[in-house]
Amino acid sequence: MAGLRALVVVVVVLILAALAGASVARAQTEGALRDRIAAGEAAEGALGGAVARLAALERDAASDVTALEARVGDVQAEVTEAERLATETAVRLDAARTRLMRLERRLAEVRVKLAALLRERYVTGAPNLVTVVLNSRGFDEFLETTAFLRRVQASDERLLETVRGARAQAERERGLLTVLSRRRADTAAALVRRRDALAGVLDGLRRRRDAVTAARAAREAALSRTQAGRRDAEQALRKLLAEQATAAVSLVGPGGPWAIPYAIVQCESGGQNLPPNSAGASGYYQFLPSTWAGLGGSTEHAYQAPKAEQDRLAAQLWAGGAGARNWVCASLV
Repeated sequence: MAGLRALVVVVVVLILAALAGASVARAQTEGALRDRIAAGEAAEGALGGAVARLAALERDAASDVTALEARVGDVQAEVTEAERLATETAVRLDAARTRLMRLERRLAEVRVKLAALLRERYVTGAPNLVTVVLNSRGFDEFLETTAFLRRVQASDERLLETVRGARAQAERERGLLTVLSRRRADTAAALVRRRDALAGVLDGLRRRRDAVTAARAAREAALSRTQAGRRDAEQALRKLLAEQATAAVSLVGPGGPWAIPYAIVQCESGGQNLPPNSAGASGYYQFLPSTWAGLGGSTEHAYQAPKAEQDRLAAQLWAGGAGARNWVCASLV
């Protein structure tokens, strides 16, 4: 009998150790879940702050890009207008060159004609008043011939002066157009350089905006993953706590139903009707002799009574949980 009792004690000790180990394992699991939740909340806070800061930077970059795009558009319009004016001036310059070439040809032709007329008129020598008088048939013809010669000379001189004046004017116009064309070409080139410089800055701003957008998206994805992990941990913790709560109050178990939670029965006796241990506790619920007698047990020891009686008196002692302190294992499980 002593050997049997020693064996029972060993079994109880092993059961208690196993249940304590399970309790520690559950506590460790619960602790790990709570640590995971806390870490997730901390990471969410950090990531949320990073997302907010990056969103602000993204808005600023987008605003800068919009403003600079408008500026580049304005400069491009100026470039287009300057190029149009430069082209127009170049066309006018080409027309002036063509006109000057025509006037130069006309001047050369006039000079040739004037030279021929002079040779024709003065081939017999320079005309003088005596010659005109002698060759004239009357005073009227003399006057007419003299007036004709004067008109021819004046006409030739006017024609020559007209052509020369037009040529000088064309040369002046060509000079002005050359200077204007150069200035407008320089202006257009300067505007192109300015536009290209602004476009380079704009490209850099766009890359910065895109990088900030990508960083924000990455932080948001990390935040979403962290939130999902934290929610999973919270769900697992709720499930674990629910399982623990259910196990702690469940009256169902092998050999049951039981009058007190099966987890306590499992811890106290392993669900067996054990004989008295060294302290005298026995039965399914490990009643001490004094407790058993106080409850009105029909036998000297609890294990000697039927399970129904043990159930009834255990339920009376449990009192809906108010008497849980009567079982050491109640605080363990």
